[in-house]
Amino acid sequence: MADLLTPLGPGDRAPDFTLASANRDGTISLGDFLPKSPVLVGLFRGLHCPFCRRQIFQLGAQQPALAELGIETVAILNAQPDRARLYFRYHPTPVVLLADPEARTHRAFAVPSFEVDAVVAAALATTRINPTGELAEPLPPLEANVVLNARDGFELTEADQAIIQGNPAQLAGHFLIDRNGVIRWARVEAVRGLGDIGKFPTPAEISSAARSLAG
Repeated sequence: MADLLTPLGPGDRAPDFTLASANRDGTISLGDFLPKSPVLVGLFRGLHCPFCRRQIFQLGAQQPALAELGIETVAILNAQPDRARLYFRYHPTPVVLLADPEARTHRAFAVPSFEVDAVVAAALATTRINPTGELAEPLPPLEANVVLNARDGFELTEADQAIIQGNPAQLAGHFLIDRNGVIRWARVEAVRGLGDIGKFPTPAEISSAARSLAG
């Protein structure tokens, strides 16, 4: 079952973190941005998740508009730093990318993670998703991953498999943090049920939250 945690939300203080960067030099902390600018933090599964990869690229497309509002954009992947660096060397994005192979930041923000026991496995098998509209028909989440990864030409490495085995069903979350380190807006994946796996905030939702914070 899912960890019995309530994700952090508006009014909560964001936990600091220091992680290896996948597209910058050295390590980066939340404190490197505060109090100079607000920060949009996206917490994602590993590279094996096609929906997470798509959302990171969506954030990259939206990053210039967020930067105009003075907001930094940070994506944190449950991945080994070397693996993330290799992938994003060939698929660059302007957002700050950080690697968290043990998902400590996800736990610090209390983003749920599942143990795939018999009950959850049965629920996943009967769930159908098509969050990006790319599938010919809705599929169980794991089957959807396989189809989209094949379409992308994405092949799982041993590093990806190790992440899956260590943290098989991590959910994702988005947190908009003000200059004082307080969360002002948050969206956590699948809080209403497994049918919402892969559904992430739209550019319009993120823009609305960003403009509200910047204003």
